[in-house]
Amino acid sequence: MGVRCTRLLAALLLLGLCALGGPETCQGLSADPCQCSRVSTKNRLNCGFPGISSDQCFSASCCFDSSIPGVPWCFKPLPKQESEECVMEVSARENCGYPGISPEERASRKCCFSDTIPQVPWCFFPLSVQGNVQ
Repeated sequence: MGVRCTRLLAALLLLGLCALGGPETCQGLSADPCQCSRVSTKNRLNCGFPGISSDQCFSASCCFDSSIPGVPWCFKPLPKQESEECVMEVSARENCGYPGISPEERASRKCCFSDTIPQVPWCFFPLSVQGNVQ
């Protein structure tokens, strides 16, 4: 078995363990799959260096996808959210509230919330996990 096959097998095994053990099992090891798969190729922010291996990339808590030439293969994941439906590109956020909305009102509307990026909707509608994956 070649080095590439061994690395791929190790990555798949790690992802399987993460799925079984839950997010706590893999904290600091790599980003959640939806944090990586929902980053559009045009918005990938480089998280490595030329020739970085997938293991090195995952060790830096970054995403790795070498299937598309001409874009960073090791890139920063989308920010963690409380729910998978809230993980999305900032440009995909649709306002779900208003300035000063209370946490109770956000919860009753089933809105997502993240105030880490200024000048974008902080209270926004979630994505449908089945349908609207980018």
